[in-house]
Order: sequence, then C-alpha cells, then structure tokens
Amino acid sequence: MSGATEPELVTVEIMGKRYQVPDGMTVINTMWYTGHEIIRGVGCMGGVCGACATVYRTKDDFSLKVGLGCQMPIEDGMSFFMTPFYPAAKTNYKVEEIEHPKEELFKYFPEALNCRNCNACNKVCPQEIDIKGAVKDAVKGDFAAAADKALSCVMCGLCVSRCIAEMAPNLIALYARRNWSVFYATKHERLDKQIEHINNGDWDDEWAHIASLDEAGLKEFCKSRR
Repeated sequence: MSGATEPELVTVEIMGKRYQVPDGMTVINTMWYTGHEIIRGVGCMGGVCGACATVYRTKDDFSLKVGLGCQMPIEDGMSFFMTPFYPAAKTNYKVEEIEHPKEELFKYFPEALNCRNCNACNKVCPQEIDIKGAVKDAVKGDFAAAADKALSCVMCGLCVSRCIAEMAPNLIALYARRNWSVFYATKHERLDKQIEHINNGDWDDEWAHIASLDEAGLKEFCKSRR
C-alpha cells in the first residue's frame, strides 16, 4: 500500500526571512502556513476587495512586481511582502451635496492637476487599469470615460504608493465614478421599481427566511432559484 505523495517544497522569502513551503499555495495561504497572523488584509479572498495588495520579486529577476495575495500563486525563489493599507489623504464629501461635480473635483482633489504623466500608477496596478488615463479624463470632465477605465478598480491603493505627484489616483477615479452614476448615467426604470419594492418592504419576509437558513439550507435555496 503506497502512502500519499508528499507535496513538492519551494523556498520563498517573506519580509527577508526564508521558508520552505508546499508548492501551489497562494501568498495568503503561505503567510498562514508559515505562522504569520494575517487578519487585516484578508477580505473577500476572491480578488474583489483589494485588501491583500502584495509586492514581490521573482527569482533572478530585478523587476518589482505587484499582485493580489489571495489569487497570486507562489513560486520557488519568490520574495514578497503584503501591504494591506497604504495611507492616502482622504477628502470627505457627500455626493448628494455636490452641485457642480466637474468643477468641484478640484475643490476636493486640487492635486489632480499635478499629474506628471510618469505612468507609475499604471505600471503598479494589479488590475492593469489605465489609472493615469482615468485621472486625465476626470480632470477634463469626462466622467463617463474615467468611470469606464476605472470600473475594475479594487481600491488596493498601490497607485498611491508610486505617485510622484503625491496624489491618490484611485480616490480621484472613485469620485468620477460616483458622480457619473448620480449625475450623468441613464437611470433605468426597472432599477427605480426595484428600489420602490425594497422601500415598501415587499421582500422583507423572504429576506428574513434567507437569514434564518444554515449553510445547507442556503445551498438548497440557491439550487431551487436557478
């Protein structure tokens, strides 16, 4: 009777210290496997929330690369660290109080005019977004184009870390996306009806039923609604 095949081990470097770990794991799983307590920086685990931004280099390659730790597989000789939060100057605003969104962009983000066209934000984006283009579109007042370019932004903040103009390009793009959806995007009649149903409490009983289900019950409920 043959035993289970032992997994192949690879060597990785985490924040300067080397470890031998089973091949095939993601960066986050590797952190857990090596005893690192990762609480902040672990969110959706599906590449959606952007909380697990990771900076790394691969073996015999001087290039500094980025990715999302929940999705990125490790490889032998890889050196990495996670950056779960990068400080950015946040501006408080309420979309419902904005009267002239294109003009008020410069009230809340005057630094948006300081883009140096260095392309560093694009190079560091794990989603391969044209974030520089999105900022340029926002500055020109073309919020539709800015929103389209930045639609897949997960707010990881890596662009903030590389911007030589000390901007937060992701927050500028988010401002454009929010204001485009409120002031310029076509409102669909079906959406208004759905919101009306929610406000009238038409589905409160069904939501209460869903909330009462355990995991097995939720699986059966989802199968029944296919």
